[in-house]
Parts: sequence; structure tokens; C-alpha cells
Amino acid sequence: MQKKKFFIGATLILLGVFLSTLLLAGFGWIRPSFADIRLGADKPPVNLNIEADVFSKAFIEVAEKVTPSIVQINVISKMKKGNSQDFFFFPFRGEDSPETEGSGSGVIISKDGYIVTNNHVVENATKVTVGLWDKRKLEAKVIGTDPLTDLAVIKIDADDLPIAYLGNSDNIKVGQWVMAIGNPMALQSTVTAGIISALNRGQLRLIADSYGVEDFIQTDAAINPGNSGGALVDLSGAVIGINTAIATKTGAYIGYGFAIPINLAKSVSQDLIANGKVNRGYIGVQIREVDAPLAKSLGLDKPKGVIIEKVVEDGAASKEDIKNGDVILKIDNVEVFQPNQLQSYVASKSAGAKVKITIFRDGKELIRTVTLKPKDDDVTTVAKSNEFDEDNDQITKNSINFSDVGLTVKNMTSSDKREYDIEGGVLITKVENLSAAYNQGLAPNLAIIKADKKLVSSVSELKKIFDSKKGGAVLLVVVDKDGNSRFVGLEIPK
Repeated sequence: MQKKKFFIGATLILLGVFLSTLLLAGFGWIRPSFADIRLGADKPPVNLNIEADVFSKAFIEVAEKVTPSIVQINVISKMKKGNSQDFFFFPFRGEDSPETEGSGSGVIISKDGYIVTNNHVVENATKVTVGLWDKRKLEAKVIGTDPLTDLAVIKIDADDLPIAYLGNSDNIKVGQWVMAIGNPMALQSTVTAGIISALNRGQLRLIADSYGVEDFIQTDAAINPGNSGGALVDLSGAVIGINTAIATKTGAYIGYGFAIPINLAKSVSQDLIANGKVNRGYIGVQIREVDAPLAKSLGLDKPKGVIIEKVVEDGAASKEDIKNGDVILKIDNVEVFQPNQLQSYVASKSAGAKVKITIFRDGKELIRTVTLKPKDDDVTTVAKSNEFDEDNDQITKNSINFSDVGLTVKNMTSSDKREYDIEGGVLITKVENLSAAYNQGLAPNLAIIKADKKLVSSVSELKKIFDSKKGGAVLLVVVDKDGNSRFVGLEIPK
């Protein structure tokens, strides 16, 4: 009987322990041991293949190897009102101060402390400080600046610095993976990735000077204020561009950034280090893109090259049988399709250098060798579209309306010719909005002095030429009141 009671009591005790343990566990009153905790699944959902792993590691290795050669540049500079490039440079102080403090980036290009950056980063600087990868901060001296390319070189007093490898920007391709390394928003050593989305981007009006060289690499790698002067690198770790600007309406990244090709940056940096300034050579021409109607009117098989609107008197080109209306197809066997391509190539050459130019004239390709001259003696500019006010004069019997191209012209009076300083021509009085003439940049108050390479003295002569070119295109030479002339290709419907 005693044994039975003991057995029943033991059973009740064990049952109570079991039930209490179960109850406590159910309410979370007993914590599991550290060894019993299991978090997440046992394996990743995707097995990374070898190619993807290698690709990922390439980005990691480039970031590790290149980042030490990228510096942060802090600048105190005199405040410049109305600076259109403020959103490329990360400011710390507002415009209420006579001085502003800001931050940019730079690339170490020599072991003894030469650093390439943007001109707008160090422009008007009173003090420049460089922050290195190893946390050192050193004062820097501005060696030289080149506003026409927005490049500058500064120097710190240091030795055995990690230097970047400067690649060849002539070999890069659209679609190629790249990384941007710099200090956006003063966040040191930031790395972003993307692709090259376009090449030879020009006419962005980032450089206000009419001689400014704009031939940018466009990338979708995120670039923000403070990235200016940093590196755009390929997956071998070669620097292929100096990050310069962003396309933005807000001051922050919205999808596209622009970098100066490293070949141009190398050339400019060498000049600045050696001479403190750039001894740039010029061809001495005013040029413009060749579009489809202009190509057709010139007899080209497709739009290519840049047309010479004006040869500078006593300039380099004027010495070598180069004329207005010639089309530059190549320079040193490098094909040219945009004015900024030609400018960028020439900008990498010093005054005194010789370049071989292939031109198209009257259906033939000709080769001329030009010795570049310095800017003081010579110029090479891109022709700008002239803007004119609408002309509300009444159309007279001496005028003709070419409705198929949206153009109205009139005979010029003696006073008109004196005002334009020309001996003949017809005056444009009206251009229909969105017409063929409008799309080719024709506007009221431009005088047409030549059509199909023939002098024009009356509207009837112009009509004969237009009639003979139906279904084709006619090459026009137009001039404004300031004497600026340009070529226009105008397609004439059948």
C-alpha cells in the first residue's frame, strides 16, 4: 500500500513538472539556450555562379585599389555671385559670407603630391586643404588652372603617395561598366557604379567661355556635389575621366553625370605642371555640325564632319588653303562628327604642333597640314545659332513666300546692303514656326548672300535656284548685321 502511494505521488510530481514546463514554454517564460537558436534559412536561395562572383569581386578590388589615390579637397574661397557651377561643388557656408567653404575631390597623379581636380573646385581659393586616405590633412598650393577645360592641378608636400593609373579614354565604349570614386556631399571615399551612357557630349554650356572645350563622357554612375575632380574608372582600375558635372534641376543627382576624358586631363595637367598655364594651339576656324540637309546640299553621302563657317584672317588654317565651306572629316586620321570632338582633340595639342586635316570640298577629299597657333594669334570656335526678333514689315511685291519651306524673303534696298556691309543678297522677313527653314535655324533679319554656291542678288534668282533643287537640298550662306556668316542646308520638297 505504501509503495502504491509513493508511485502515485511520484507520478503526480512528474506530471506537474511536465505540465508546468509545457505551460511556461507556451507563454515564452523559458528562454531557449544560445545553441538552440536558429535564425533564417539554412542556405541562400541562389547559388552564385563563378562568373557573377568574379564580376562582383572586380568592383570590390577596384574600390580597394583605387580609393587610396582619391583625395578630398576642402577649399575656402572668395564668394563669387551667380556662379552657375555651385551645384557641382559642395558648399558649407551660405552666400551671406564674403568667403565660402566647400568640398570637392581630386586624383593623385604623382608620388610627390601633384593632384588633378576641377578648376571650379579651387577657383578663387584663398586656402586649399587636402584630406588623404590615411587621415592626414595637408595644405595644398594651386599650381595652375585651365578654365577652358575646367581642370586644375594642385600640389601637397608629401612623398611616396599612392598614385592612380591613368588609362586611355580613346578606347572606352558606350555600355562599358565604370565606377565613380570621390567625396560627394563631403562623404569621404564614396564609390558608385554604372555604365558609360554616351560619349562626346558637348554644347552643355557648362563652360561659359566661347572657347570652352566640352567633350564629356556621360555616365549613370551616381555623381553628386562634392564628386567634382574625382575619378571615373573602368574595371581594370584605370582612371578614364575626371568627374565634373551632373545634369540636374535640383542640385542633386537625377540620373546623369559628366566626366572630362582622361587623355585631355593628362595633356592639360602636363602643361600646368611644366608651365603653370596651358600653351594651347588653335586651327583658326569657326565650325558647326553638319546635319542631314546640309550634308545633302554639300554632296556628302551622309551627315559627317564639321563645316567651316569662317576661316580666321592670318590664322593657322588660312596659311594652308582651307576655305569657308570646307568640311573637316578627320584630324590626324581621327573621324570627326561634332564640333566639340575637334575642339577636344586640338585642345590636347600645344601651339606649334602640326595636325593633318582631311577636308571635303566640291566632292573631293583633300589633306592639309596645319601648324597650330596660340590663342593670342588665332581662334577656333563653335558657331552659335543667332537669335533675331520677329520682323513685322509688310510683304512687298519684291518679296516671295516659299510656303513649302516656310520662308519669306525680300529684295534688299541700298540702305539694307550698307547696314549689312554686303553688295548683294536677299533679306529674310518671315520664318514660319516649326517649318523646314525654322528647323535649320533661319530667322528674320538674316541675309541670304549665296545659294548653291552662287551669289544671289534678287528674290527671282533665289526662286530659280530653289526650283532647280526640288526634291534635293540647297546650300545657303547667310549673314547677320554683325557680319557673322554661316552655312545652312535646306531641303526643298518636290
